[in-house]
Amino acid sequence: MERGVTEANISIVVRVCSEEMTMTDLCVRTNQDCWHGLFALVALLIAPLFSHAELLRLSETEMSQVDGVGLGLVLENFKFSHGTDEPDAAGNQARIFRIGGIKSTDGRDVDITVNHLYISGAGSNYGQNLGSVNLGRLINPWRIDVVDGNSIGIADKAVLEFAASSMVNPGAGYDCLNSAASGGTGTCSSRPATADYIGERADIGMQMNVAVGDDRSANINIHAKSAVIDGSYLRLWGDDNRRQMVGQFKLNFYSPELSVNACAQDGSSCGSRILMSNFALELAIGNQLQPVFFDVDGTGNFVVEVAAIRRPQPGEIGADGLRGSSSAETWDLYESYYTNPEFRSNLSIGNFSVGNRDFGSARVQGMLIQHLNIKTRDLSQ
Repeated sequence: MERGVTEANISIVVRVCSEEMTMTDLCVRTNQDCWHGLFALVALLIAPLFSHAELLRLSETEMSQVDGVGLGLVLENFKFSHGTDEPDAAGNQARIFRIGGIKSTDGRDVDITVNHLYISGAGSNYGQNLGSVNLGRLINPWRIDVVDGNSIGIADKAVLEFAASSMVNPGAGYDCLNSAASGGTGTCSSRPATADYIGERADIGMQMNVAVGDDRSANINIHAKSAVIDGSYLRLWGDDNRRQMVGQFKLNFYSPELSVNACAQDGSSCGSRILMSNFALELAIGNQLQPVFFDVDGTGNFVVEVAAIRRPQPGEIGADGLRGSSSAETWDLYESYYTNPEFRSNLSIGNFSVGNRDFGSARVQGMLIQHLNIKTRDLSQ
């Protein structure tokens, strides 16, 4: 098992487009580690200072035709592994990954030691045999962008967007759950690994020990095989009325196998394994009509809130509930809120088993979060 490893080739793709220009891709690659990608980006930015190119003035008409589409990010041959080493004979640990400062409800210290956290290529055998994987594609990279809110239903706002590779048409994509899928079988852009290609689907896992006081018996291990997050994004903007940061969060997570167990760190003993095959989560928190608010209250606790959508005023919705007898704007708002599938969350599990007990498939379809309030609390006070 490898620890403290981070390897990647970085491709930073900047695309500038207009109706009269061909697409220009500026790519910077490095075969070292992730920090070298940062140096490469700096080199890309300062390179014009040493060039002899001449800048030309653009007219207002030419400027209006330029469409900047943000920054694309591709991590090639990426591998990440970090954790906490077992003590040597002298009791020293070369690497420690620990989360502290937490107390239980009865006042005992809670210590979370992450024994192993990894992102690897497919076939890692639960993190034992780490390999490389590509994250994103040059034709469909991960994106960091400032989006015109009017184009995504957020009126008159500039929206900061962090997004994974977008979904594609079924005829051009791959089945999101099949680790041997071929082209034209689904909507995911990320390709599975083959004998000749490492693919864009990662094995992800974490092994951790949770200690409450002197009790270190709680070991939790989570592993996902050939995972895909295509179509996921985080969008952030400011709300003028509440003067808070608001956003939308969409998480798509697909894996042919997601497992949770309670094995000891050395694997000598294990509890029953919870195994979920063909796991598909499409989680939507916040939307254009009902965004999620982020705040810190007066006690320093973090608050995440999805406020309830406003109630219609008297007379806005007709007695028969039809559009013809209602305010068209109000009726359309509620029609969009209750019928738009992008506002709803779905969970599908092909087969759910615990140890040797098989519970079959499970599915939650069309869940709409109408109100949510999450607040952190300091249990030591």
